[in-house]
Amino acid sequence: VVASLLTATATPAQADTTLCEPFGTTTIQGRYVVQNNRWGTSAPQCVTSTATGFRIDRADGSVPTDGAPKSYPSVFNGCHYTNCSPGTALPARLDTVSAAPSSISYGYVGDAVYNASYDIWLDPTPRTDGVNRTEIMIWFNRVGPIQPIGSPVGTATVGGRNWEVWTGSNGSNDVLSFVAPSAISSWSFDVMDFVRATVARGLAQNDWYLTSVQAGFEPWQNGAGLSVNSFSSTVETGGTPGGPGTDPGPGGPTACEVTYDPHVWQGGFTADVTVRNTGQAPVDAWRLAFALPSGQRITNTWNASVSPDAGTVTATGVGHNTRIAAGGSVTFGFQGTYGGAFAEPSG
Repeated sequence: VVASLLTATATPAQADTTLCEPFGTTTIQGRYVVQNNRWGTSAPQCVTSTATGFRIDRADGSVPTDGAPKSYPSVFNGCHYTNCSPGTALPARLDTVSAAPSSISYGYVGDAVYNASYDIWLDPTPRTDGVNRTEIMIWFNRVGPIQPIGSPVGTATVGGRNWEVWTGSNGSNDVLSFVAPSAISSWSFDVMDFVRATVARGLAQNDWYLTSVQAGFEPWQNGAGLSVNSFSSTVETGGTPGGPGTDPGPGGPTACEVTYDPHVWQGGFTADVTVRNTGQAPVDAWRLAFALPSGQRITNTWNASVSPDAGTVTATGVGHNTRIAAGGSVTFGFQGTYGGAFAEPSG
């Protein structure tokens, strides 16, 4: 703690920068890019960078709430239309990313129509320009008569939280939106939980690339006073394409052993799952993928994050159990419902 405080104290102060140009940018924390990103209106908009985020100082005018927003003022890690943040690890192939921890704190206002949106961009290629194939949107807050692109397709538990899920296309890319049922002001989470949920829904593949993560606002009416108080994003890589975390194929090496112990009653069940590391080295940021048989849906989990709640799901460790020591094991479980005859996952 003392070392961290000393480091923070020694960091030179950075003057705030105000951006009023439609696509003006500046750098904060020496590693992230703040962008004004006004593209849906000719009305003036200005944002001011701070040491850890930005605020919207001016956001004139309005656009119809049944169409696109005025803009997306935001801060990002990665690459956006050839502008790459300093020292970024992105683009990064998904099957080489073990974790992508991020933290965000928002400041809200009540006299505007907007969402607070965290965007995650994926593409089959490591492109640094243009529009990516799939956009994941996490709506931390929704104020006014606005809705995500497409239509609602159900709910899901991702990162230990419940979300309303929407899918659609804006004409340029697929969009998968996770909408919070009530406003979230701040949260620390793993971006890869949402990426894996997207892969499980067939909107991306493990050999695709994570190109950028962005946090900001989409305003339709007004918006002055909205702020990203703080933002952090790290991408932890080190695997090799097709390496740990991917299917080794028939006859491929395995370093784990999984046992599945269900307890079944009419229409419902629980399952205790134990993952044992049979290798010679510890496994960090473990994840286990399996397909729930048709008709089964997860309603509650413990000792792991499991998403989505049906179909092909992925379990990941939480806090105290993200590492499995050599020869060690972790156990997690979930409760679910089923229709028809009960069956266990095939593998």
